[in-house]
Amino acid sequence: MYKLCGCGGTFDHLNIHEGHKLLLKTCFNLGEHVAIGLVTDEFVHKAKKEFENLIEPYEERKRNILEYVRSLNPDYPNHCTIIPLNDPFGPAITDPNIEIHVSSEETYSVAMKINELRSKNGIPRMIIVIIPLVLGEDGSRISSTKIRKKMSEK
Repeated sequence: MYKLCGCGGTFDHLNIHEGHKLLLKTCFNLGEHVAIGLVTDEFVHKAKKEFENLIEPYEERKRNILEYVRSLNPDYPNHCTIIPLNDPFGPAITDPNIEIHVSSEETYSVAMKINELRSKNGIPRMIIVIIPLVLGEDGSRISSTKIRKKMSEK
């Protein structure tokens, strides 16, 4: 096990996003402590995400993460820190204590860029673990955008 594992994202509609659940489970399987970068409402707006109006507010997404990790293990909330993300990288490019980073196939390029920036900053590269995309009932990958699109059609 690694001392500090990192990940990041919007974690929107976590209760029905099996991909984000897998990402968080993997982090807690690999790290004694997990640093979770959570995209702020301001960054969501800057990123101009599709169906932005259906993205849950930051505090609700934070609460959902804590509830979910508690459902995995009642002690997990004591072993994680949720960090507001106002950019794609957060403390991952400056914190030498992050040893390992969990990403999805979709966000792999961001993880690689983080390691590139860490090297430029004289910080050791992280081990990058890539989880597979999780497929929905229709056989296509689950994504927050698809979840919000479906919600908008109701």
